Amino acid sequence: MDLPKNAYFQGKIVPYSEAKVGVATHALNYGTAVFGGLRGYWNEEKKRLFVFRPLDHYRRFLNSCRLLCMEFEHTPESLTDLTLELLRRDDYRQNIYIRPLAYKAEEGIGVRLHDLKEDLTIFALPFGQYIKNDTSAHVTISSWRRIDDNMIPARGKISGAYASSALIKTDAARAGFDEALVLTQEGHLTEGSAMNIFMVRDGFLVTPPVTDNILEGITRRSVMELAKNELGLTTVERPIDRTEVYICEELFLTGTAAQVTVVTKVDYRPIGKGVMGPIGEQLRKLFLEVARGNNPKYAHWNVAV
Repeated sequence: MDLPKNAYFQGKIVPYSEAKVGVATHALNYGTAVFGGLRGYWNEEKKRLFVFRPLDHYRRFLNSCRLLCMEFEHTPESLTDLTLELLRRDDYRQNIYIRPLAYKAEEGIGVRLHDLKEDLTIFALPFGQYIKNDTSAHVTISSWRRIDDNMIPARGKISGAYASSALIKTDAARAGFDEALVLTQEGHLTEGSAMNIFMVRDGFLVTPPVTDNILEGITRRSVMELAKNELGLTTVERPIDRTEVYICEELFLTGTAAQVTVVTKVDYRPIGKGVMGPIGEQLRKLFLEVARGNNPKYAHWNVAV
C-alpha cells in the first residue's frame, strides 16, 4: 500500500515521515483514540477530486471524540477546510481514502480518559477496492460477537474496539471467505467486520436499527436515501434473525471503504439466485455515480478539491 505524502499533525501540515508519536503514547498503549474514514473520488472527465459527505463524516467524528472525553475547538466545517488544504498539497489524481484520527497524546502509563492531553491528525492515501470480490462476495457468520454499546460505544469509531473487527476479519479470510457477518449477544445480525448490512425481503430493504450496536454509517444513510428517491424502495429498520439472510432475495454491505458490496453466498448457501440482484446492482451504480460527482441532484453531498 502506498504511504501518504503529507499529514496534518500537531497543528500544521508536514511531510508524512515527520508525523510521529512516541511508543509511550496513551492511545498506542490503550486504544484511546477515535478515527473517521472518508473517500475522495477522482473524476477523470471533470479533472476534479470529490470528497464524499465530509461534513457528515466530521460531525460523526467529533461525536466519537466526545465519547472518549475529547473536546476540540474544531467544527465539521473547519475540519473539512483542513482536509481540503491537505488534499491540495497532496495533489492526488486518483481515488483516495482520508483518515482523521483523534488520540490521547499523553506519554505515560495509566488507564483513564481524564486529565490527558489530546491531539488530532489527518492524512490521505491512494485507495481502491476494499473487498476485491465486491460484486459476488462469499461471507460467513462469525463466531465472534459484536461489541455491545454498554462495553465500548458501538456507534463511535473507537480505535481499541477494532481489535474485535480484526479478529472477525482474519478468521473469515483465513477460512477462505471474503467477509463475515456478526451477531449481537442476542443473536441478531448487526454488521460485517466494519460495514453495515442490508437485505432485500418481499420488496423491502431491511437493515438493523441503530440500537442494535451498529455504527451509524454515512454510506448506510446515503443508500437508504438513494433507494427511496431513485428506486421507490422503503427501508425497514428492525432486528434481523440469523436465518433470515439464508432466505432473503438480496444481501449487500455498505461502508466508506466497502462502498456497496454485494453478497451472493453466506456459509455456502446462495443468496437468491446466487448472483448479484437488480437492487444491489442499481444501488452500486447510483452510489458511485453520485460519489464521483456525476449526479447533479446530489451535488450537495460532494465537496470538490
